[in-house]
Amino acid sequence: MTIDVTRGEAEAQAEQPASAAVPSNPAGPSSAAAVQGHIAAAVPVIASLASHGEHIATWADDLADRLVRGQRLLAAGNGGSAAEAQHLTSELVGRFDGDRPAYAAISLHSESSAVTAIGNDYGYDQVFARQVSAHGHAGDVLVLLTTSGRSENLLQAARAAQAIGVRTWALTGPRPNPLADLVDDAICIDGPSAHVQEAQLVLVHALCRAMEPALRRQETRR
Repeated sequence: MTIDVTRGEAEAQAEQPASAAVPSNPAGPSSAAAVQGHIAAAVPVIASLASHGEHIATWADDLADRLVRGQRLLAAGNGGSAAEAQHLTSELVGRFDGDRPAYAAISLHSESSAVTAIGNDYGYDQVFARQVSAHGHAGDVLVLLTTSGRSENLLQAARAAQAIGVRTWALTGPRPNPLADLVDDAICIDGPSAHVQEAQLVLVHALCRAMEPALRRQETRR
């Protein structure tokens, strides 16, 4: 009897359509669908940079002029934005496209001993502001990268820069946000945090792309 029941169940299962044997996925979409969904959502956010094209070009010309005159770029961010800040400064100290002189650019988060010492002695809100006071000079530029525009250590850095005549720029997510309201100039990208950060990397590359010929023009005029 046991054998007959088992055989009957097996035959019944074999007669079911293939789709009936595949359980539903209560955890959500497949990995492939998640990837495609993420890319599809990122594209319009990145494409929105076209509306900031003239603004980015103005930054490129201004920064190129300052760097050739011996001023420097300071940059800061937290987490992924810190990585993008360092990406920007590395393109200037190294090169983006073709050979040219090196230019002064410092990522404030990358000095780990200074960051931890300042954080320990003065609090994390001061880790960038203290370095701005140490490294910044009137006419330099401080670029602050963030998706929220609300990080207190970036707000403090902007205030410290303005106190000594350093020009302040911010790359942020959507307005309104406190950092965009505080700095001298800001490019604010609408979208979810992850896609804003992805668009900011493209913006960094566009800025560097525009700066390369701008730097060469400025060098020729010297």
